[in-house]
Amino acid sequence: MSQSDIITLPQVLGKIPSLIRRTPNFIKAGKVLNPRNIKLSLGQVISNNAVKYANRPAIYFEDRMLTYRDLNQKANQVSHYLLSKGIKKGDVVILSMQNRAEFLICAIGIAKIGGVASLINTSQTGKVLTHSINLVKPTFAIIGEEQYDSFKEVQDNLGLAKDAISWVSDSNVYVDAGKAPKGCFNLIDEANQCPLTDPAEQQLVTKKDELFYIYTSGTTGMPKASITQHERWLAAHAGFGFIIAGLTDDDIFYATLPLYHATGMLVCWGAITAGGAAIVIKRRFSASQFWDDIRKYNCTGFGYVGELCRYLMNQPEKADDANNPVQKIIGNGLRPTIWKEFKTRFDIANIYEFYASSEGNVAFTNIFNMDNTMGFGAGNVAVVKYDKEKEATVKDAQGFMVAAKVGEAGLLIGEITKATPFVGYTQQDKTEGAILRNVFKQGDSFYNTGDLVKNIGCKHYQFVDRLGDTFRWKGENVSTTEVENIISEYDEIAESVVYGVEIPHTNGRAGMASITPKSSEAELDFKGLYEMLAKELPPYAVPLFLRIKTTFDTTGTFKYKKSDLKNEGFEATKVKEPLYILLPKEKQYQPLTDEIYQKVINNEYRF
Repeated sequence: MSQSDIITLPQVLGKIPSLIRRTPNFIKAGKVLNPRNIKLSLGQVISNNAVKYANRPAIYFEDRMLTYRDLNQKANQVSHYLLSKGIKKGDVVILSMQNRAEFLICAIGIAKIGGVASLINTSQTGKVLTHSINLVKPTFAIIGEEQYDSFKEVQDNLGLAKDAISWVSDSNVYVDAGKAPKGCFNLIDEANQCPLTDPAEQQLVTKKDELFYIYTSGTTGMPKASITQHERWLAAHAGFGFIIAGLTDDDIFYATLPLYHATGMLVCWGAITAGGAAIVIKRRFSASQFWDDIRKYNCTGFGYVGELCRYLMNQPEKADDANNPVQKIIGNGLRPTIWKEFKTRFDIANIYEFYASSEGNVAFTNIFNMDNTMGFGAGNVAVVKYDKEKEATVKDAQGFMVAAKVGEAGLLIGEITKATPFVGYTQQDKTEGAILRNVFKQGDSFYNTGDLVKNIGCKHYQFVDRLGDTFRWKGENVSTTEVENIISEYDEIAESVVYGVEIPHTNGRAGMASITPKSSEAELDFKGLYEMLAKELPPYAVPLFLRIKTTFDTTGTFKYKKSDLKNEGFEATKVKEPLYILLPKEKQYQPLTDEIYQKVINNEYRF
């Protein structure tokens, strides 16, 4: 740990005056978070904003602008439409749509009547998409035109009624609602005939009701659906909107992160709604268009993940990089290696880094605006010693875990209490699998984050690495078990082990699969393998590297020994077996030659 990263008490005390100035915002947040304010919900927040900020911009999307009154009324029409289809409180509605205004309109419409929106990762296809939809037993589905082909491909495998599909054109739908495919309702056409008023059912929704199912790879297997209650969205809404960033109706916030993720939907959009700020929705992130958009809409802030910041840093420097209106950014994964350079180059005064997960009970926020930290930790957290070679926590003579020292990397865990519950997943066995019991004493229980962090002083922490059977790439969690299961379905492969490896100048870890062909390397159809993986996996989960192995080392309980494979990575001096690589924009694996290896190491390919 660099000495410059250590956070001292005088540094923290020096930030106290800025917090005192936020006292009115603390009071506002307190009202939102007050347990007695049980009937406050996402839908009610939007209704309140439609009165308080009626004519203020709520959404900018491409060449369109919706005020808070527009947003509320269009969401109300969706609510009444869903009620006409028999959707009631507690019913699950699939929402599969890319970032656009209609995504938020539909999500709000579902929430206002107490429905649960299952936010589908738009990269999912094939078996993974089938699993994610069937997992939550939906009553109805709203599918964007841009996602319809992948949905149609798996529709026959879904436990969803054939007459429960609603379609939304990928256009300016309030000018031209388009023509829905055969067998689908045209949501906008029908909703346009519905009332503009708040549905009466909105008054029956409480903080404790389920709001979203947000998918996470977790640590093993197919995606899990983590449960997000209205209370959790409100906590992000008040915490980030009022306390952390202090957003007001003068703020315009640029959002390129996917809205099906907690960072985009809870943290970024939730914060935006707190003070009546506006969101600029971008269909997908573009490094080359990023700052032009920021200036076009006069954005005062944006949401980020570490990969996004790295892509911006990789763009050629321009004389006007610092000439932008951004004052504050909210996100996670900005690594210490580029933190200060990023902050200086783009002249960003406030970086509100945070750490959280869709399902977890652990949260950190950089409320003091310190450098190189994911923030100030809650009282229920602990960091315990972890042996990476044995892939297990360190225990003392009594069998209890051992706390890590300040500056020492360890496993982050969060104590489960009445005040800090672990809601978990829709699958009870997956919820139980994320709980550690008898950690420091008999009877206690902690949520296992699966992340290594270190305390850098004054209850501030730094992220170190992801553990176990999940690695992070392109801002997404990748389940190694999920990828291994898909690879095992390829007829020409007998065995596979998947893990993440570091590529210099990138964030996270790229996927690598060590595979054993059933016959021989020469007979393996690498093109066919890629085509199968591309069909069944999201792009970020397709392994970039292949390693041909004839045998694998296993433990006494027949678990693969991944630590050596991870350490050797794709380094030619360490790996004696043949290596293959999937280069950017290519659609076939090719041998990893010395020339290609050097170009990878020298950052000549943009992964």
